[in-house]
Amino acid sequence: MAVSIDDIKKLRAMTGAGLADVKKALTEAEGDFDKAKDLLRERGLAIAAKRSDRETSNGCVLVKAVDGFAAMVAVKCETDFVANGKDFVDMVREILDAAVAAKAKSLDEVKALKLANGEDAASTVQQRSGITGEKMELDGYNFIEGDNLSVYDHMGKHTLATIVQLSGNNEDAAHKIAMQVAAMKPVALDEASVPQSVKEEEYKVAVEKTKEEQVEKAVNSAIKKAGINANLVDSEEHIESNINKGWLTREDADKALEIKKTVGAEKAANLNENMIQNIAKGRLNKFFKDNCLVDQEFQFGDGDKINVADWLKSQDKDLKVVAYKRFTLAAE
Repeated sequence: MAVSIDDIKKLRAMTGAGLADVKKALTEAEGDFDKAKDLLRERGLAIAAKRSDRETSNGCVLVKAVDGFAAMVAVKCETDFVANGKDFVDMVREILDAAVAAKAKSLDEVKALKLANGEDAASTVQQRSGITGEKMELDGYNFIEGDNLSVYDHMGKHTLATIVQLSGNNEDAAHKIAMQVAAMKPVALDEASVPQSVKEEEYKVAVEKTKEEQVEKAVNSAIKKAGINANLVDSEEHIESNINKGWLTREDADKALEIKKTVGAEKAANLNENMIQNIAKGRLNKFFKDNCLVDQEFQFGDGDKINVADWLKSQDKDLKVVAYKRFTLAAE
């Protein structure tokens, strides 16, 4: 049967599919709009299935706050060409608007939200995948509900977004903390918020690193006392290379290897455990300072070195960070 241009325009507006795909679907469905939509959806699913093993390293992250509710939505795709396309960005924005309006509390809720085309968000993304021929994933959702919210889209590029909630109303401070979260990628609000499993793993790593350094220090000192340049014998590969270059004799190389074996073993067996634990605790505290938002050095002040918590107090003695969220498409 003949398909009218008005019908094609109507279905294209409903689905966002290309003209040729819409015309083909309507023709196969003999003008039945619901059947044509199903055909387009099925083709989108087929394309998505074929490309299921493809990497989605691009995409769009949008963030929004309305009346005490802030949320961010991320949809991933394969190329920046698709990610920067108006239709793709508009789709993500419609999903975000629906999530904020519904005050959705999970990614599953967002996927089930009905959009203007009558489809849920997950199906809409699948249909867009069929249109572009790229794998797409509705992959990220974060929200904060409450007062004093600030949202930030880093450089307006839709690849990194943050939400921050403060204890009081201070738009300038909230905006700067939102930028801090974007720039410094904290792993937790404060030390108490760091999972115990993370603390234990970081402490374990700190202990092992400290032990290795103490052994290496003792070995290098012994090698130096033997009249050998420790830099020439820091690995077996370098030892052979330096011998071939004439920078190291075989005799000195063998002597250095023996020192590494004997002195290393002796030092490892006689480490001062109290000292190791104290140094490891210092490393753990450095981890908290670098990775807990309130303890991080504030990046947007007037040049004075001050942490985030103290900077907020300088703006208002009672001002604190209550919560934050961050999502990025970049590998970090």
